[in-house]
Amino acid sequence: MSIPNEALQKLVQEIETQAVNAQREINVVKATIVSKQRDVRMLELTSTEVKQLSANTNVYEGVGKMFMYTSSDSVEKRLASETAELKSDISSLNTKLHYLETTHKNSREHIDQIFKSGRR
Repeated sequence: MSIPNEALQKLVQEIETQAVNAQREINVVKATIVSKQRDVRMLELTSTEVKQLSANTNVYEGVGKMFMYTSSDSVEKRLASETAELKSDISSLNTKLHYLETTHKNSREHIDQIFKSGRR
């Protein structure tokens, strides 16, 4: 049972498109992960610096083009919540990255399989 060349060519083209799209999304997800990891490092460094201050110290926090005088405890809580949110985002992005890498690998394997079966 042989598949006609036109149908085979269309099938390969669809799988190739899927592989290219997966590769493109992999690059975007990896860049997003790196960006969020950098943000986490900055938040953790800021949190470390704020924790070194005495307990009753007030600090200035940027709000748009202004600065607000707030307690260091509220800044620490905000930094901790932002860090937790970013870590959650990174975790979900890693799951998405694994899915996309599997999709890309499977697409490539299907294309290789089609070409190997076509040579026989």
